[in-house]
Amino acid sequence: MTTPNPHAHETILEVEAPRVKFGRGAIEELGAEAAALGLRRVALFTDPHLARLAFVEAARRSLREAGIDVAEFDRVRIEPTDTSIRDAAAFAREVRADGYVSVGGGSTIDTAKAANLYATYPAPFERYVNAPLGEGAPVPGPLAPHVACPTTSGTGSECTGIAIFDFEAHAVKTGIASRRLRPTLGIVDPDATRTLPSAVVAASGFDVLAHALESFTARPYTDRARPATPAARPLSQGANPYSDLACVEALRLLGRFLERAVDDATDDDARGAVMYAATLAGIGFGNAGVHVPHGMAYAVAGQVRGFVPDGYGADHPMVPHGMSVIVSAPAVARFTASAAPEKHRRIAVLLGAGDAGAGEPQMRLMLQTLLAERFQLKIRQETKEFPVYDLVVAKGGPKIRALKPGDQSNCRRDNSEICGLRTMPQLADFLTNAAGRPVFDKTEIQGHYDLLIDFDVYEARNQTAPPDYNKRSPSPFRNNSD
Repeated sequence: MTTPNPHAHETILEVEAPRVKFGRGAIEELGAEAAALGLRRVALFTDPHLARLAFVEAARRSLREAGIDVAEFDRVRIEPTDTSIRDAAAFAREVRADGYVSVGGGSTIDTAKAANLYATYPAPFERYVNAPLGEGAPVPGPLAPHVACPTTSGTGSECTGIAIFDFEAHAVKTGIASRRLRPTLGIVDPDATRTLPSAVVAASGFDVLAHALESFTARPYTDRARPATPAARPLSQGANPYSDLACVEALRLLGRFLERAVDDATDDDARGAVMYAATLAGIGFGNAGVHVPHGMAYAVAGQVRGFVPDGYGADHPMVPHGMSVIVSAPAVARFTASAAPEKHRRIAVLLGAGDAGAGEPQMRLMLQTLLAERFQLKIRQETKEFPVYDLVVAKGGPKIRALKPGDQSNCRRDNSEICGLRTMPQLADFLTNAAGRPVFDKTEIQGHYDLLIDFDVYEARNQTAPPDYNKRSPSPFRNNSD
């Protein structure tokens, strides 16, 4: 007689806590921190626009005053590609630095992560890229020290072991994921945000919102099968009490400060609070993972042809990551709300909906409307720097409807035929029809997103409703997880 395994499902939570230094003026301590890590020659990564600004000069000065030699790579591409990553890795191998410093947004930090990896363990490019587009091989060992200094209030990349890029041959975003990619130290100085255009603050704020919302509502870590070995435990474990703490505070700060940060570059309190929210959300999704909006975003951004957003100084078509994740968030929130209604209700209250006693149908519509109109529609129309779209399910299939200032989102109406994309099949239909040609075959799209990155997506390809999360293994934290 076989004895049942009492721990067939995961029971172990592994806390991944990055080291972060936060506060105005923190960039001045970069040199001292690099020296304390034993660094004598660093590869400094930044982008062409930031390279001319005072904040990057403050980083250079701090390193020089600490007696550290600097080899600078100022060709980071905003929204990096496999080509730009290869270029950065070649630079890193050539300069033979003993450590890395990245000063910039997520594109810069992710580029430095990947350059560190390929300079330390040279290999064919596909070796470490996530399957199925690459081999997904594990990073062989420790990397050189990396100090990440974010300049946008959104990515949270200083807290994560993930590097994202456009794989041009496949017209889609993918990445590399490993605990070893996580920077040694994050120096988060809100002074960097004083020069950010409002459109960049809005788009990066959308990324923070998506990180926090998705991580908080991700599949709980206790729903996973227990790994065969400790080493097989994934980087993105699923929602857990540690990540929930970070996500709840990030959502609270966004509800209070995001619009202020977009509206007024001189509002130091608001911009500092949103930057702190970005770091918290990075801690959250660095441990829990994200789900549908991020999975959708990789195909959306990979299909860009001619759009060049204002405020980024980009000389090439690109969709800022925060824009690509937020476009589906209202519809996804409506879809996922019944899976974890209490958590979704709390999100709505934290973001300012204000009705904690709403029933589930009202709460689902309330949260979708809040995301669509307050955060997606209102802020984007106020910046007047990039277009607003509404996702509509009509009889002829999913469509995009452009919204003009003053228009109301269709998500305002409680009508399933026109109120956003409700199911994964509809989401897949939308992507296969985007830009007039398939992104992936509809039967393959869910598998691509399951494997593209170690992120969870809801397994609902053949369902009209999300899984019933109340019928799974009990969590020891179920009653107080939010």
